[in-house]
Amino acid sequence: MQDYVLVLLTAAGASRRMRGRDKLLEPVRGQPLLAVLAARAGDSGAPVLVTLPPGDTARRAVLAPGTDSVTVDDAAEGMAASLRVGAAQALVRGAAGLMVLPADMPEITGADIAAMIRAFLAAPRPRPILRAQSQDGTEWGHPVILPARHLPELESLQGDTGARDLLRRHADELRGFPLPARHALTDLDTPEDWQAWRESREGKP
Repeated sequence: MQDYVLVLLTAAGASRRMRGRDKLLEPVRGQPLLAVLAARAGDSGAPVLVTLPPGDTARRAVLAPGTDSVTVDDAAEGMAASLRVGAAQALVRGAAGLMVLPADMPEITGADIAAMIRAFLAAPRPRPILRAQSQDGTEWGHPVILPARHLPELESLQGDTGARDLLRRHADELRGFPLPARHALTDLDTPEDWQAWRESREGKP
């Protein structure tokens, strides 16, 4: 069976810093951000799994029919809950790696995702942990691809710190992958972030 990477689009968070708005439903060129990122991830050619909070219908409703999604029952715990679910799914499906893509990154493109996956699969074994960087390679960002051998560690994560400790433990295996401009760094968590981004990228709404 040919190696492949499962893309985990983490969309189970609570958008607490948006003061009542849902950042994943904010429009990007007329479409909700979550729908845009799910489509871009699908355009990469890789299988995509979207994590969603329990009881959420608004986010689920914007996904295209047939989109592979899973409810994270303990999503209130934080990012670790989504990562545990994604790691378990990747292991069950026999994926060579898991790409962790936060769903609040509007500049990530399908080409970015596909390029990272190609680089990961083409790397000599044991494959590295591949992490996106700024274009000049000076800042770390997202997404991150974790090889299958590290997925059992993801299954034991707790809290809202994501895979930060895992990346520290295996820093010698970490390799950077520069993406264009600030694609790997732009995540929008507050209304002010969204306003500034729209003014710089799309003009004032």
